[in-house]
Order: sequence, then structure tokens, then C-alpha cells
Amino acid sequence: MVTGQSRNNSSNTLVVPQASSALDQLKYEVAQELGIQIPQDGYYGYMTSYDTGSIGGNITRRLVQIAEQQLAGSAGVSANAKFSR
Repeated sequence: MVTGQSRNNSSNTLVVPQASSALDQLKYEVAQELGIQIPQDGYYGYMTSYDTGSIGGNITRRLVQIAEQQLAGSAGVSANAKFSR
């Protein structure tokens, strides 16, 4: 390993890096709704796979819901724009 460089083997890179804080906030909201305590030190090794999977699954569900709402809203706008001419 080269010194001075961070070691990150994760393949989970964000497409929009600016979304990082929003995704973290969503993670804490979902965990709170599920009654799961996220470790303050950031180490997830003591959490069960079931709990982390529940958080991830609910985040995915919510992100899909948000995307569907945005698509439905933008599709409605573009459809109305076509017929307004």
C-alpha cells in the first residue's frame, strides 16, 4: 500500500457525491423508524445482518418511491407541454 493514500476497497461509489449527507440522513431516519440504534463510532460489526439489511432495504424502497414520484411529476409536465401548443 502506498503511504499517504486512503485505502478504500468499496465499490459503492456515489453517482452524485453531493448526495452523501442526504443519504446519511435517510439512513438515520429509517433506522429510527425501525427502532434500530446505529453505532455512534461508525463500526457496524456488532450489528446483525438482519438489522443492516432492514435499513438498506427500507432505504432502497424509499429511494424508489422518491424516483417514481419525480418521474410521475416530470412526465405529467412534459405531457401537458406537448398538448398545450
